[in-house]
Amino acid sequence: MSLDPYHIIKRPVVTEKTTTLEEKENQVVFHVDPRASKHQIKDAIESIFKVKVKKINTMRLRGKPVRRGLVVGRRSHWKKAVVTLAEGQTIDFYQGA
Repeated sequence: MSLDPYHIIKRPVVTEKTTTLEEKENQVVFHVDPRASKHQIKDAIESIFKVKVKKINTMRLRGKPVRRGLVVGRRSHWKKAVVTLAEGQTIDFYQGA
């Protein structure tokens, strides 16, 4: 399976916890395509952001049940990748903001 790097990396996950990870551990968290392997995620991040990736941890997260009035449903399942960058490497999501 060969996916375009921009289809593998869907969006960054920006929360208080991920911001702390970025500052202390030099780790960045992304929402990725559930079919993508660690090697594909690594190649996609290195090509899009021009950084060196040291390690990747992935996890599959189940969608939470949601309710809109009487209608009960479920959010989509998704895959999260915690990317550890090499020393001195950074990704700036707020460039120009």
